[in-house]
Amino acid sequence: MGKIAFVFPGQGTQFVGMGKDIYENNALAREEYDKIFKNLSFDLKTPMFDGPEEILKKTKYTQPAIVAMSLILDKLLKQKGINPDFVAGHSVGEYSAIGSAGFLSLDEAVKLTSFRGEVMNEIAEKVNGGMAAVIGMSSDKIQEFLKTIPGIVEAVNFNEPKQTVIAGEKEAIEKACEILKENGARRAMPLAVSGPFHSSLMKPAGEKLKEELKKYTLNNTSIKLVANTTAEFISTGNELKEEIYNQSFGPVKWVDTIEKLKENGVETIYEIGPGKVLSGLIRKIDKSLKVISVNSIAAIENL
Repeated sequence: MGKIAFVFPGQGTQFVGMGKDIYENNALAREEYDKIFKNLSFDLKTPMFDGPEEILKKTKYTQPAIVAMSLILDKLLKQKGINPDFVAGHSVGEYSAIGSAGFLSLDEAVKLTSFRGEVMNEIAEKVNGGMAAVIGMSSDKIQEFLKTIPGIVEAVNFNEPKQTVIAGEKEAIEKACEILKENGARRAMPLAVSGPFHSSLMKPAGEKLKEELKKYTLNNTSIKLVANTTAEFISTGNELKEEIYNQSFGPVKWVDTIEKLKENGVETIYEIGPGKVLSGLIRKIDKSLKVISVNSIAAIENL
């Protein structure tokens, strides 16, 4: 029988009202949400359920909101007897995967995510950086061209064979978009994000996360997590500490992650959390995989 993987989306999938249907219609979900909200030093419930969008869009709120919703859906899915052999998450989605695999409890995973959101925000405001999506060109070719551009600009999200995100200094990003379009990229467009996430400019955030991790006990787990930065399996707390540090300024190797799951017998992938972004990417990486989107209470009930 084919194996099952749970995957979790990252930033950009948030929307006002996310998770509200789950909170209002499921007693277990409400209990878990209340525990999460109580465990944080700021009000996450209002921006998540009622907005305004400008507040929810701030990294400090976005990241824990996505992870909270994803992990509560994860819990409801497991309650139905569906359990993963492997987990993975895209960017901040990796923190949902950390909670799903059991490295941390649900509310601790959200709490660590909220710290990540704050430090990412803080560092992003200090560096004049950004990100851009490049479509219609292989990642190898993109990386070759980036070597010729002055300043810091790096390929950071390998989303699908013909879609790669670059990040770095604003001027270098603009120059890169120009050069990549001149050399055959179908599109190269700056993204509406507040910083150069996953690039080397974010290393100070990694240092702060490393320090914060001293307050947490990371368990070893029986469910293996595929790491963003290496696309290799992780199942011990020590390996995870290293990944959390590296991931804040390292790449998201999503294509390699999906290939790793397939190589290890995965046939069915559940995308758990807001939106359906990962389902689209996975289908472009490997059409033979069955992808099921779990993004609402209705989706859980319809399984």
